[in-house]
Amino acid sequence: MGKTEIKTKATEVDAADFIAAVPDVRRREEAEVIDAIHRRVTGLEPRMWGPSIIGYGSYDYVYDSGRSGTMCRAGFSPRKAAMTLYLMGHYSDRQDEADALFARLGRHKTGKSCLYINKLTDVDLDILEQLVRLSWDVMNARYPK
Repeated sequence: MGKTEIKTKATEVDAADFIAAVPDVRRREEAEVIDAIHRRVTGLEPRMWGPSIIGYGSYDYVYDSGRSGTMCRAGFSPRKAAMTLYLMGHYSDRQDEADALFARLGRHKTGKSCLYINKLTDVDLDILEQLVRLSWDVMNARYPK
């Protein structure tokens, strides 16, 4: 199988500069809150991944197909439509714990590895931080540093 070029890679763009340039004031302020949560949970400074993902840490993966790459362990993107958090790891044997937290989070939508929040005032920030921590713990167990 031919190697596919991974589009989302770490860049040299400064994450703080990226956040400061978010055009919508509310979304920019929300990005600062989400950045602070990730810094507390991970203990790491953020890096930009691709043009719009603010990521923390990294891990190397290999799919069954043989495709491999490197991606951030945790991250988010202050998108216009919704604040998008990348909660990697699919929670493995901790799915019940994740489901209980999502049930208490507040208004949100989810995708395969994404959490979409329209406004941070719609969610419980303590629960959100617990979800970020759960994802971080699962990723660190699955992909030891």
